Amino acid sequence: MEYVNSPDFAASLDKQDPLASYRNQFLIPQVNGKDTIYFCGNSLGLQPKTAKNALEQELNDWAALGVEGHLHAKNPWWSYHEMFSEPLARLVGAQPDEVVAMNGLTVNLHLLMISFYQPSGKRKKILFEDGPFSSDRYAMASQAQQRGLSPEDVLVEMHPRQGEATLRTEDIIAKIEELGDELALVMFGGVNYYTGQAFDIRTITEAAHKVGAIAGFDLAHAMGNIPMYLHNWDVDFACWCSYKYLNSGPGSISGIYVNERHGNNPELIRLAGWWGNDPDTRFQMPEKFIPSKGATGWQLSNAPVFSMAVHKASLDIFEEAGIGQLRQKSELLTGYLEFIIDDINQKAGNVISIITPRNKEERGCQLSLILKENGKATHNALMKQGVISDWRNPNVMRIAPVPLYNTYTDVWTFGDLLLKQVHA
Repeated sequence: MEYVNSPDFAASLDKQDPLASYRNQFLIPQVNGKDTIYFCGNSLGLQPKTAKNALEQELNDWAALGVEGHLHAKNPWWSYHEMFSEPLARLVGAQPDEVVAMNGLTVNLHLLMISFYQPSGKRKKILFEDGPFSSDRYAMASQAQQRGLSPEDVLVEMHPRQGEATLRTEDIIAKIEELGDELALVMFGGVNYYTGQAFDIRTITEAAHKVGAIAGFDLAHAMGNIPMYLHNWDVDFACWCSYKYLNSGPGSISGIYVNERHGNNPELIRLAGWWGNDPDTRFQMPEKFIPSKGATGWQLSNAPVFSMAVHKASLDIFEEAGIGQLRQKSELLTGYLEFIIDDINQKAGNVISIITPRNKEERGCQLSLILKENGKATHNALMKQGVISDWRNPNVMRIAPVPLYNTYTDVWTFGDLLLKQVHA
């Protein structure tokens, strides 16, 4: 598409947008009585208007039924997690029994690493991306320590080439091959939170398996952002949160994917809890844990219904819009943002660097920007003008135009305000 840096052009794209109506299904924060330009869905997604009713339904059933709500609520609580299998499977490209909604993100990462990080002999190392989210780093280090290993000895962090901001796939593959039979686990983010780089999950998984390693992914910034096909890519395990692109509320429920060959292996080591037990005997309270088949065998406790209610409200929107259509708009919307930034650089003298890959296959909807001067001050000034984005030290402003509720006019207005700031 040939983009134009003008409000009329942006408005014309909004009129042609087949997903434009979905913005009306979300509550947009206000600054000075006007809708904000909300570019922070990569940190916390907006509230669906249906969330309140969904939550009230469960509160009303609790009030009216008490404990009987487990069986007789509109959405019975004892089987609540089962509602998420189909929609989550479609978002990650999995079979329904390979996914389950449960716990929080880092809790799930720990539970999965208990099963899938099994160092033996010289096969002990964990390979991960440059600058992962801190919680992932802490989890990997503590999992090594739990096994009596030194994190300094087993954690291997990939770094970009000199002068580059992101990793090349060929370098990742080369590193996997170099580590060879010393490599136990490849643990990457699907999309790096800082740079916005989307990794080639399929190729990384294939390379890991060739050297006998496990491939796992933190999909916090990929889920609801980019299409994935975890089952066909033969990924071993993955986890994600739901409060970013999935718009399910602060600290809301997480989810996991476990490949069927692992999920149907009852001998696989795991931490056990009663809700992961075979549902046919769960309420008989057997002394011996018999894992449920599939990802549900990693559950520990019964469903946190209130957070799951909001999660369901958001997933209903994804089911209707479809990740394919959302991705099509995302590519156009992020492409327009990239065009606007490039145009600002032509007018103002290359004052902004985009560290996110320019190849649309290697990014989601986030562009990470470095302003050569007064970056934090510019970010703060834009916030006062109603542009809600995210600042990450030392010098990155993360801008995420989300296709469900952001518009091309949002992107143009942001560019106009940013140009005025860098020219000020």
